[in-house]
Amino acid sequence: MSDFFESGKGSSPVNSPQNLPQTESTNSESKDSELKGKPPSKNEDFDGPLILVETAFLASTASLIWLVNYYFPMGPLLRIFFPVPIALIYLRWGQRSAWMGALVSGLLLSVLMGPTRSILFVIPFGFLSVLLGGLWRGGASWLTSISLGTVVGSFGFFFRFWLLSLLLGEDLWLYITSQATEIVEWMFVKLGVLAVPSLGLVQAIAVGMIVINNIIYLFVVHLVALLLLDRLGNPIPRPPNWVQVLINYED
Repeated sequence: MSDFFESGKGSSPVNSPQNLPQTESTNSESKDSELKGKPPSKNEDFDGPLILVETAFLASTASLIWLVNYYFPMGPLLRIFFPVPIALIYLRWGQRSAWMGALVSGLLLSVLMGPTRSILFVIPFGFLSVLLGGLWRGGASWLTSISLGTVVGSFGFFFRFWLLSLLLGEDLWLYITSQATEIVEWMFVKLGVLAVPSLGLVQAIAVGMIVINNIIYLFVVHLVALLLLDRLGNPIPRPPNWVQVLINYED
């Protein structure tokens, strides 16, 4: 009897060495399943709230700059920073967050200043901000970003004049035409040209002045973004060599 029980203990499948690899394999499989189904890291958990907070903060910053510049105009000083906050959202968090920032800025200005002034911010500066952010994040050259930005800015200028003319019941383009006529007549007098400028020439010069103004504005915005965003850790594409020499800028 004792021999029988001893032989039974020796043949127990629990202590059998043949089953050890199976237990090890099952343990490894359970570990793999745990690794595959593990929750996201802490950084991933905090990305969502961080995106919301930064988007809301930068959108309110863009609205505040527009609000202060409207009631306390400081010339072109604050106007330079209109596209920068939302473009920074694009550089940090991508296209969706940038559009959300532009939308939040428009809604906030609509509450504070009314829908008309809110529209004047969104068009062109909201669209311009997203455009510049996308081009900067994609590594586009300054020539490309300034050219496309000039198109958006010029469209926004004509849209603003159309909307204000519609609200005021007057054609504000006639005011621009009269100002351009005076400039052309002055140039003709200085050049000794004895002719009356035609309406088409005056309007072409007026459009050219608007385009040149937007080119200069976009160039200054790029300079400000270059100096500011580099220090914030979100650099934009490098300027041409002659610009780096002109401003004595080094990476």
